[in-house]
Amino acid sequence: MRAMDVMTTDVITVDPETTVQSLATLLAERGISGAPVVDSDGRLVGVISEGDLLHRAEIGTARRHRVRRRSWWLDHFASDLAREYVKSHGRTVKEIMTRDVVTVTEDTELAEVAELLEAKRIKRVPVMREGKIVGIISRANIVRAVGATKGTTLPRRRGRRSLDPRQAPCRTRP
Repeated sequence: MRAMDVMTTDVITVDPETTVQSLATLLAERGISGAPVVDSDGRLVGVISEGDLLHRAEIGTARRHRVRRRSWWLDHFASDLAREYVKSHGRTVKEIMTRDVVTVTEDTELAEVAELLEAKRIKRVPVMREGKIVGIISRANIVRAVGATKGTTLPRRRGRRSLDPRQAPCRTRP
């Protein structure tokens, strides 16, 4: 099976300027756990998920860091602390989204998609064609594919390895 066989084609996307509150409402109303973030030209610029909303100042779940005195380790971890602060206090999607997005193409083998989801510890991956989103595969899509097999086993194709971990290849080269 390939990505095109299991992907959801009616992809719900959000704009980078969407407020965090509007995003939370969208996720809850649509029953989804995340969405690709696309700019006004339809280009993928990030991905946003429930995980990005876990530690929020508004609801008292922001991470608290107690720093009593400045030390070498504070300087070492200061950028991480700043990133966490922005994530917990950001007002728009662009401030809290993940920018380095793992993607696949329609022709990517489903086995490779599953490996990417597991290896990268992600729950969804956008499916791209010529720089545009044409679908999305979540773990739920893979679970549905398992349910649709009726117990039959498909042979696994060999020889497909991604050279770039962010973009799976679309064809096997001879």
